[in-house]
This record gives sequence, C-alpha cells and structure tokens, in this order.
Amino acid sequence: MIAVKRRNKTLKYMARNYDLYLFLLPTIIFLIIFSYLPIYGVQIAFKDFMPTDGILGSHWVGLKHFERLFRSAYFWPIVKNTIIISVYSLLVSFPAPLIFALMLNQMRSQRYKRVIQTITYAPNFISVVVVVGMLMLFLSPTTGLINRLIEWFGGNPVFFMMKPQLFSTIYVLSDVWQTAGWGAIIYLAALSGISPELHEAAIVDGASKLRRIWHIDIPGIVPVAMILLILSLGNLIGVGFEKVFLMQNPVNASVSEVISTYVYKVGLKGGDFSFSSAVGLLNNIVNFILLILVNRIAKSVSSHSLW
Repeated sequence: MIAVKRRNKTLKYMARNYDLYLFLLPTIIFLIIFSYLPIYGVQIAFKDFMPTDGILGSHWVGLKHFERLFRSAYFWPIVKNTIIISVYSLLVSFPAPLIFALMLNQMRSQRYKRVIQTITYAPNFISVVVVVGMLMLFLSPTTGLINRLIEWFGGNPVFFMMKPQLFSTIYVLSDVWQTAGWGAIIYLAALSGISPELHEAAIVDGASKLRRIWHIDIPGIVPVAMILLILSLGNLIGVGFEKVFLMQNPVNASVSEVISTYVYKVGLKGGDFSFSSAVGLLNNIVNFILLILVNRIAKSVSSHSLW
C-alpha cells in the first residue's frame, strides 16, 4: 500500500512538471541509442565473429578469447604500461587544478584573475592532434624551443620523443597544461560557495592566508574533490587512445602500448573483432569494479560518495 502511494505521488509530481522532463527526453534518447543499445554487440566477445554471418549467426566460443588474452605475451606489458601512465597521471593531474583553483581564489585583482583564467582555460579547446603537433615542434632536437634553450645554457640537444623513459612524463605534463585550467572551474565554483564571513572571522582572529586556505577553503571543497577522485579512480585503467596513439613511435612503443591502442591495432587494423571486444569488455569490467570499490571505501571513511 505504501509503495502504491509513493508511485502515485511520483506520477503526480512528474505530471505537474512534465515540461522539465521534456527537457530530459533528448538526453535520455541519446543515452539509449548510443550507450545502451550498443551493449547488444558485447556478445561478440564470446563468439568467433564473422561479418558475413552477423552477430547471431557467428559461432559461440565462450571464454576462448579471454583465455587467449591472459596467455598472450603482450597482455601483462600493456596492463603494466596502462597502470603506470594512469597512476602517474592521477598523482599529478588530479591535484593540479585543485592547487591552481586555490591560488586563483586568493588573487585580489579581479582583472588579473580573469586574464589568468582565460589564458589557462584556452588550451582545453585545442584539439589533441594540435597539442601533439605542438609537442613535436617544441621538443624537436633541431628546431624545438626546448632544445634551443638547452643549447643556450650549454647543453646538448635531447631527443625527447625518442626516449622511452620520458614518454609518461611528457604525456602527463602536457595533459596538465591542457586541462588544469579548465578543471579548476569546478573547484572555483565550490570555493565561491564558501561564506565570506568565515574568512572575515578568521582574519579577525589573526589567521594567516595559509591558515585560512587550510582550515576554510580546503574543507569547503573536499566533497567536490572526493567525487572527482572517485570518478578518476573508477577510470584508472582507461587511458585515452588519441594522445597516446599520436605520441607513439617504434622507439617508445615498449612503454606507450596501452590497452586502448592494443584494441585498435588488433581489432580495427588486424580485423580480430571478437578478441578486441574481449579486451575492451575486460577493461570496462575492471573499471566498473574499481568504481564500486572506491565509492564504497569513500562512503565508509567519509560522508562523501557518488551514491
């Protein structure tokens, strides 16, 4: 009886606010078409898929492709590379926008603050292809700006893109340059919601700027930071394809081959759709499990979680 009353109450609420739900309709349709309907094709990971036979007509092989993946000589190296790049990126890229937002929030000159924001937001709108092209130009051993500076200080040119040990650093630092300014927007929004009275009271009590940041600003943005951290950890082994692929070359392939580039080479270039689907499905399952675990841990140690 209680369930029926709740359902009727919900239906009445939806009827009164039908115009709001109409705004949601395009998003719901988009998610159904592009996020849920494609799940039907996941079954090719358990089949020897032949385009001529179609998904239903292809022969069912069960976990054959997963067993092949675990026995592959490439599996553990690409998993290792993916985790190294992901963890490195998380340790550097995650706190960067937070620190940057705290610094911007302390600026007294609003005009200077807006100029800095505009300059740092701009790289986010640059295509990944263009960013990698800029890296190639700046790090060129003959004409690159960085090597020109090294030579000016008396050093020798460095072949940055030909040094496997520098690949992860170049990837992560260029990502910070491109995304830190844009990522700071969320933290700036959270900081704007902190009552100015707290800062005024702290100033009266003689608190320094660093004390106010530590005891007022940081606690004020912890809920937002926790949500973003959970989402980041939930996608820990989901290193993006485009940038890694564009930065990849035969010399650094040993450290730059990650799951997404491996799926592309095996699935699209090699035509082994079933095997690449098995790799992608395993990757998504691991990310999903990580998201659930991290959310549960965050909920147990604090009051901030996704659900």
